[in-house]
Amino acid sequence: MRKPLVLGNWKMHGTREAARSLAAAVRAGLASGSAADVGVCPPFVFLDQVAAVLAGSAVALGAQTVSQFAEGAYTGEISCHMLREFDCQYVLVGHCERRQWFGESPEAVIAKLAAVIAAGMVPVLCVGESLAARQSGDTFAVIASQLEPLLQRADAAACLAASVIAYEPVWAIGTGETATPAQAQAVHAWIRAAVARCNAEVATQMRILYGGSVKPDNAAALFAEVDIDGGLIGGAALKAEDFCAIVAAAAASANRS
Repeated sequence: MRKPLVLGNWKMHGTREAARSLAAAVRAGLASGSAADVGVCPPFVFLDQVAAVLAGSAVALGAQTVSQFAEGAYTGEISCHMLREFDCQYVLVGHCERRQWFGESPEAVIAKLAAVIAAGMVPVLCVGESLAARQSGDTFAVIASQLEPLLQRADAAACLAASVIAYEPVWAIGTGETATPAQAQAVHAWIRAAVARCNAEVATQMRILYGGSVKPDNAAALFAEVDIDGGLIGGAALKAEDFCAIVAAAAASANRS
């Protein structure tokens, strides 16, 4: 049985005080524990404040991206060892907004993934298609192109075993649209099968999250699907009550057969 995982991606929102308050509210809302793993990914400048609030709790700290380079003249970049100083456990790599707005190539994304693993953290590899790709029937071709640089590595199985994958239908992020549970399940099953072609045991154990406008009122139906192991939450992660409700839905799914 794969333990569900719910990660909140706060994106570029908030102030220092708002970040403290949100982290405190999430901690309080999950004080009784959960059958799901939980983490939040605040903006870099708030990592210190959020880490202090979450210290000693079951809520893990994550980062929204990272550099593939260890150190050097890379103005504006953040390295893995810098994130480790805040005890980050998860790092998003290849989020669709990073691919779209900052030109991150599939090869650069996988270089980041490898750097995160080498630093002892868990990369959350984000993959997904645009509305145009879905409408043209190219969903699986797009995701295959995003996975291929990883699957071609000599250490692909080991990298996959140390990673989480998040499926983000780009057309359902921030639009209010959501893939139906059946649509999401079909893509998750395809991703798991692609991983299985590399290593069947890793595919069985790998957690694959859904990240497309998950909300309290649709979370249970999404998480009930056999290949959906939790969520990468955007807008709803900015409201502690909504985020904790989604975590509760994920925890309830832990008992599925």
